[in-house]
Amino acid sequence: MSGPKEKLLLHVCCAPCSGLLSQQLKGRFEIVVYFDNPNIWPESEFLKRAKEAEKFYGDQGVGFIITGWNHDEWKKSAEGLEQEPEKGRRCKSCYHYRLKNAAEFAAQNNFDYFTTSLLISPWKDAEALRNIGLALAKKRGVNFYAADFQANGGYNKSRAFAREQGFYAQKYCGCEYSAGARP
Repeated sequence: MSGPKEKLLLHVCCAPCSGLLSQQLKGRFEIVVYFDNPNIWPESEFLKRAKEAEKFYGDQGVGFIITGWNHDEWKKSAEGLEQEPEKGRRCKSCYHYRLKNAAEFAAQNNFDYFTTSLLISPWKDAEALRNIGLALAKKRGVNFYAADFQANGGYNKSRAFAREQGFYAQKYCGCEYSAGARP
């Protein structure tokens, strides 16, 4: 008989990127979903993505935590980086902002690990995400689960799952600076 599963705080950006991933992680971890995305603009888009994820995770019986839409605070962290390209310094600052919050929440609430669904997207810098996550984990005294979620067609499988579920699929990462940047 095996012991209890380790607890994982899964930071999610949206249901399409995290739905299948959460199903895979439930095999190894007791997961709680953490929706902290003050970068998403406008607020109506933030609420649309949050509600979509909350409904899916509620139907799955998975704990769901949503933080407030602190967009003005997030924008201060992006000051001077507005013109940076996708995957540039602005995005790395944004990764750090959100992962720092997740690491702090995980440490304060006795999680064994934290990770992010951002790691599944080819639109994100996975190496930078891993480095940031590992550095924050060391600083906060909690583990970062740095798996390669893109391996074995992870992104394409997650998109197929999202289509099967009928998830709302946004057209941009989230912030006002990325709204017109994606091809």
